[in-house]
Amino acid sequence: MAWSSSQKYFSEFLGTLALLTFGGGAAVFTAGAGDNARTVLVAAAFGLTVMGGAYIFGEISGGHFNPAVTLSMAASKRMPYRDVVPYLVAQVVGGFVGILIVAGIAYGSTPGWHTAQLASFGSQCYSSSTAPPGCTYSMGSVFLIELVLTFLFVLVIQMITRPENGAKNLAPLGIGLTLVVANLTAIPVDGASLNPARSFAPAVASQIWQLSTVTPWALGESWLFWVAPILGGLLAAAVEMWLRPTA
Repeated sequence: MAWSSSQKYFSEFLGTLALLTFGGGAAVFTAGAGDNARTVLVAAAFGLTVMGGAYIFGEISGGHFNPAVTLSMAASKRMPYRDVVPYLVAQVVGGFVGILIVAGIAYGSTPGWHTAQLASFGSQCYSSSTAPPGCTYSMGSVFLIELVLTFLFVLVIQMITRPENGAKNLAPLGIGLTLVVANLTAIPVDGASLNPARSFAPAVASQIWQLSTVTPWALGESWLFWVAPILGGLLAAAVEMWLRPTA
């Protein structure tokens, strides 16, 4: 059974839209909750959404929903290079549409909209002169956690989806639970990205709907949440290829 290119790209669009609608929505709508409860809720929302999306769209597009995963799969020669740019475009656009849906819902709440702008849009951050007070970890610390956790997360994806893996039917479960654990670890540090599309969409939203009393910062810091996850994904591809059987 084969799917067309447009079906693959649309699947990536829908999956990333769902990721930002559910996961981003959880981040925005729980902005007033306690830190520990919010961490668990947001981590679960992202992990379970990826798990569900992988079960639904995995056979069609691979269920990436993440530029770091797509570039890793291309580097390990497990997807055609011609599909890379369309996948990335579909993911970025899907993520932005998802966060627009969240923004539209949040806009109907006052003072909820104000809280969402301050605490949730562009929530991945490192300490800088313009970042909010809650961003206490240095750029180097945030780069390291994004690099390492994305490497481990994408390595799980690479290994568990190998054609010879007899447990492939359980791959979405393993992938989703790994993302939950990664988010539980990283959310207290930097808001947890591990996915450039997941960070870029809220950063753009925060730039569009910035408060007059807040200096825009998220888009300026978004470079890190592109570079570190992508490097982590490429490192995972290199390790997966090195761990392939020799006979």
